[in-house]
Amino acid sequence: MLKNFLLQVQMQGEEQVADTLAAAADMPAEETLSVWSLMLKGGIVMIPLAIMSIIAIYIFIERYLALRRASREETNFMNNIRDFMHEGRIDSAKSLCRNNDSPIASMIGKGLVRIGRPLNDINTAIENVGKLEVTKLEKNIAVLATVAGAAPMLGFLGTVIGMVRAFYNMSMAGGNIDISLLAGGIYEAMITTITGLAVGIIAYICYNILVTRIEKVVFLLEAKATEFMDLLHEPAA
Repeated sequence: MLKNFLLQVQMQGEEQVADTLAAAADMPAEETLSVWSLMLKGGIVMIPLAIMSIIAIYIFIERYLALRRASREETNFMNNIRDFMHEGRIDSAKSLCRNNDSPIASMIGKGLVRIGRPLNDINTAIENVGKLEVTKLEKNIAVLATVAGAAPMLGFLGTVIGMVRAFYNMSMAGGNIDISLLAGGIYEAMITTITGLAVGIIAYICYNILVTRIEKVVFLLEAKATEFMDLLHEPAA
């Protein structure tokens, strides 16, 4: 009797183990989400967002390096200009400016060319060259600002398109509506919103960094222009 009872318990245990293994086999494999898989599921809107991100990164690196070179101040540049002018060696001062490709050298060089004319004309010429140099430094900055504003809106557009596609699939399913059908469509649609916001935030931060650097260069140009005009007012040695 006891032997039959133990045998029955053993058979029940084996059946439970078999049922557990079968249930585990029937469960769908857990899907691991990666950045690449999410981008692939974002739809066609991810293509312009990817292009915008590449453009924003390129503009930021290229302009940052250009502004870094423009803001680099040579400590002896203005001292050499002052010495040349006091010694009457204007040609040497002009040559020094031509051999230097910084915005400051271009601005001072223009002022040296105008020496002999009224001081107001020299000051106007220096200001005009300074504005041209700042315009050169601001190249493609507007594109970066456009990316910062357009990327989130493009992401929202992708989300709306994805939601429309999800509800269309539900309507085509008829009575066989599955919650996973709607959930999958929604999370795929939200990918474009996340990507658009990420690209827009990064572009906005990069834009403000570059604007700050440009303001620093403008202040430096104004300071050097004032220093040069003061130099012209100094009495000859």
